[in-house]
Amino acid sequence: MKTETLMIRDFPVDQRPRERLINNGPESLSNHELLAILLRTGTKAESVIQLANRLLTQFGGLMWLRDAALEEMTNLKGIGQAKAVQIVAAVELGRRISNLKYDERYVIRSPEDGANYVMNDMRFLTQEHFVALYLNTKNQVIHRQTIFIGSLNASIVHPREVFKEAIRRSAASIICLHNHPSGDPAPSREDIDVTKRLVECGKMIGIELLDHLIIGDKKYVSMKEKGYM
Repeated sequence: MKTETLMIRDFPVDQRPRERLINNGPESLSNHELLAILLRTGTKAESVIQLANRLLTQFGGLMWLRDAALEEMTNLKGIGQAKAVQIVAAVELGRRISNLKYDERYVIRSPEDGANYVMNDMRFLTQEHFVALYLNTKNQVIHRQTIFIGSLNASIVHPREVFKEAIRRSAASIICLHNHPSGDPAPSREDIDVTKRLVECGKMIGIELLDHLIIGDKKYVSMKEKGYM
């Protein structure tokens, strides 16, 4: 009797690796489920979960898969060059992240340091992006997150969204930044209102807002230097 192969689409949505990662975080997934997300698809004969399991079994787990060559992976049925390249790239990213030294994190000692950190990324944006930089006690950037995209408005840029990530990351302080697509970084009334609101919330929570920088075209304005905080 022929056994029907269970494909990934046959799993309930909340049991699929990608959906479980979105809803529960990557730590909730097993090794073969994380690998299945990288592989994306299985074959006609087996689901991507089964393919990921077979790949791990073939190489004896993550330890040996980490050092596998492209040619070794593509020798396995169902693993073409594209899939093998994705795995090798993911492994190399993980290796580089693990080799990062704490002292290599970007340090912000002045408004200019903060502006330089984002200038090339933000000066050409055609929409306003509100970004938060989360710093440790040494003023090193431990995380960067885009909080909002669109016209700045005190009712939309809610402190909750800014500070919840600070709490999650155990940040000591925050620097907020947003760009003016016009290239002119002169602060608006809304910019001033948002800044004051974030400063007040930071004081209540105990996580200081060090500055709010407005990024223009090769120019910036520090709300702290302007006396708005």
